[in-house]
Amino acid sequence: MDSKGKHAHIVKKTAKALGFDFCGITKAEFLEEEAPRLEAWLNSNYHGKMAYMANHFDKRLDPTKLVDGAKSVVSLIYNYYPGEKLPENGSDIKLAKYAYGKDYHFVIKDKLKTFLEILREEIGEIAGRAFVDSAPVMERQWAQKAGLGWTGKNSLLLNKHMGSFFFLAELILDVDLQADTPMAKDYCGTCTRCMDACPTEAIIQPEVVDASRCISYLTIELKEEIPDEFKGKMENWAFGCDICQDVCPWNRFAKPHNEPLFEPHPELKDMEWEEMTQETFAKVFQKSAVKRTKWEGLKRNLRFLEEK
Repeated sequence: MDSKGKHAHIVKKTAKALGFDFCGITKAEFLEEEAPRLEAWLNSNYHGKMAYMANHFDKRLDPTKLVDGAKSVVSLIYNYYPGEKLPENGSDIKLAKYAYGKDYHFVIKDKLKTFLEILREEIGEIAGRAFVDSAPVMERQWAQKAGLGWTGKNSLLLNKHMGSFFFLAELILDVDLQADTPMAKDYCGTCTRCMDACPTEAIIQPEVVDASRCISYLTIELKEEIPDEFKGKMENWAFGCDICQDVCPWNRFAKPHNEPLFEPHPELKDMEWEEMTQETFAKVFQKSAVKRTKWEGLKRNLRFLEEK
């Protein structure tokens, strides 16, 4: 086995030891096929008020602009599917499953720091950066190139063994690693369940989502009032939305995660949403992704859900 293969083996062994479900490797190069797609998506204003999506266009497509001398992109999958859904206590208020426990940015970033430390011990001096939904990295495209799955009609990465309830993370490294074979086949076929189920009709065409119509965008990214046209269409999602994933046949393969930090805060299981105070919000969501909406944002969402 040459050094590229040997080092790739060390990377995959380390990924498994740190609890990642899948690990794939691809060459760090310009994403030529993605450039026109990204440009068309931005030109259609499908990013809504997320102005940052239009920033760093070149960096999104070229990993060597994020890490000098980048040679490999390591894509990682980390499961967050809960063992049981949160009870809805008659109020039917819903949170996206990824937000049940501690904010994934912190949980996975800590693992990635350890990952880099182990690689430097075993391989030698490596320059690299760790990413988890925190920089202009086209994570789904890299994961597909690394053979971890294909892009579903809802634009999420789908994996044959576990569906889509997982986080993606990347290490961009300046070391040559043996690359994996890209996932060339689309296993969605003629299924359109995700498109048919979206109550706000955010999935414009297969693999193209108008984010400005997506419930996740409306409840998290949008900082102003939610447009009236979406009244009665939110299906009681107060933070994020899982509809297109819940209906996806591939998610019948989802298995509960093994991450204690993703378990819900005890008080979240009995949350009285209408009575929730700012103090309760601060305590329950102190280390949660829900904190991103801030107290005022979550109250806005809950108010909007009442105005059916």
